[in-house]
Amino acid sequence: MPEYVPIAIPDNPRLAQNIIHFARALRRAGLPVGPGRVIDAIRAVAAAGFTDRMDFYWTLHACFVNRPEHRVVFAQVFRLYWRDPRYLEHMMSMMLPAVRGVQEEKVAQSAEKRAAQALLGDQMPEIPQPEGEEEATKIEVDSSFTLSAEEKLKTLDFEQMSTDEIAEAKRMIARLTLPVKPIPSRRGMAAHGGRRIDWRRTLRGSMRQGGELRELAHLKPRPRWPNLVVLCDISGSMSQYSRMVLHFLHAVANEKGAGWAKVHAFTFGTRLTNITRHLATRDVDAALKSAGAEAQDWQGGTRIGQCLHDFNRDWSRRVMGQGAVVLLITDGLDRDDAGALAKEMERLHLSARRLIWLNPLLRWDGFAPKAAGIRAMLPHVDSFRAGHSIRTLEELAEAISRPDDAGEKARLMAAL
Repeated sequence: MPEYVPIAIPDNPRLAQNIIHFARALRRAGLPVGPGRVIDAIRAVAAAGFTDRMDFYWTLHACFVNRPEHRVVFAQVFRLYWRDPRYLEHMMSMMLPAVRGVQEEKVAQSAEKRAAQALLGDQMPEIPQPEGEEEATKIEVDSSFTLSAEEKLKTLDFEQMSTDEIAEAKRMIARLTLPVKPIPSRRGMAAHGGRRIDWRRTLRGSMRQGGELRELAHLKPRPRWPNLVVLCDISGSMSQYSRMVLHFLHAVANEKGAGWAKVHAFTFGTRLTNITRHLATRDVDAALKSAGAEAQDWQGGTRIGQCLHDFNRDWSRRVMGQGAVVLLITDGLDRDDAGALAKEMERLHLSARRLIWLNPLLRWDGFAPKAAGIRAMLPHVDSFRAGHSIRTLEELAEAISRPDDAGEKARLMAAL
């Protein structure tokens, strides 16, 4: 156990108290912050000083953040707690219900709702009532047709979920399935009334009858199930979505009788990583922890074209030889050569039975294929769908069972 030298605390230790309260907010937001890290943070701030804002941010960041997925939450809690002078009013506006038409609705940023919930805790502020309005007119609202909490959670964006909502969403995702219909193969199996005659079995039967042909044996196509190949973007703009998609893939990979021959999973940001073997772990937290440890480019940059080139060169023939269905989860925001990206997408499309692209940017009503990467990738997919909520993951199962489903591809191709 490390031994700590006694800390010289000033007479009015307000900064140390604020760091302690800040650590408690991080703990409520989901970061594993213990007393040892709080002591390290106070000692680090005492050594680094409190004169530069950026130095203070990165000092606390080094003490409290040790996993890539905690960076966004830490940044939002830090901004609301230290940098925003009206953070309490801002958090109350996010947590309290807004009246449509009276107060302008503001969409929370990534992990901002979790930060606000962590800072406010379980105590919601009371709305002050003006004096003299005790007998004001009461407005009755018929809530018989409102959505249940579960239905609301299904349509909520993964980026805008609070800590409790993310935990509940993970439990709901663990119950999702992704069934697939079998593919008829050229191999046959014995069946009464089949469309093909099994001449070998027919002749063997006639030999038992002294060469007399009494009955014809028939065959039907033997069903087989395709592989599911998933290419998941884990760059900075896709971190929260990819984390929930990986939870979904773990549930699919461990679902017995779902119909898939095998589920292969790859992550990519600046490089391609095969995480298939990690999904075989029954515990989802242990599986994603080991997968995140192997994928060193989590929350980094994006090189979609180069990563697809690596997949087509090294893995395509290994995992896609039996007509695999490919799920590509990315926002398509790539700054590399669009021509090379289009070439790799075309090769991937020709190797797959179906190529389905899930893009969380489709959650915006005004989405248009303006980015060069999206324009290069869109013509080479069979289906283009949103992938930002539990509802969109449920609709994915219906899209896989319908070979003619193209999602939003036709509409966006017309806009090119």
